[in-house]
Amino acid sequence: MKSWMLIVLLAACILVPAVVFLRPPVGQAQGPAVAKVNGYVITQAEFEQGFATSAFAARADIPQARKEYLDTLISQKLILLDAQKRDVDKAPDFLKSVERFWAQSLLTAALGQKTMELRRGIDVSDDDVRRIYQNMVKDGATTKPLNEVFSQIKWQAEKQLEVQLLNGWVESLRRNAAIEISGDILKKLK
Repeated sequence: MKSWMLIVLLAACILVPAVVFLRPPVGQAQGPAVAKVNGYVITQAEFEQGFATSAFAARADIPQARKEYLDTLISQKLILLDAQKRDVDKAPDFLKSVERFWAQSLLTAALGQKTMELRRGIDVSDDDVRRIYQNMVKDGATTKPLNEVFSQIKWQAEKQLEVQLLNGWVESLRRNAAIEISGDILKKLK
């Protein structure tokens, strides 16, 4: 029975978005409480947001699914509280993994934002596509008629420009930055 509960809890940790971490003590919560776990609050808004994006809601928005989601959320809260009590959240390995996750998430968001910004300036004309197509035919890269490959060529040309613009942006960041590299590491890189 205990192993079954552990399997369910582990699966739930994967299926339930971790939107409810540790919250301030009861008096400081924002909004009505759905549950209080050892002085920490799961608010109605957090519950609804988490449930809406969970696998439980994907099955069906019925009382049983909501109850299962709440039970899983409470179990997650208890595990998080226990981990905090044991200072797992202060362990160097944990902090390093959080730092890596934060950096990767920020990098992804920054690149995504810059890519969207750069895309607005990308315009591959029909003449550009025809010119690229003619070069492809001349080089033997395609034997298909233009109308069959037009949209693919246009998409590839736009992606290629996007990469060039992103690379140019990164290069401009490098040119405008104060970068110092240790002489010792430079010797090791040669």
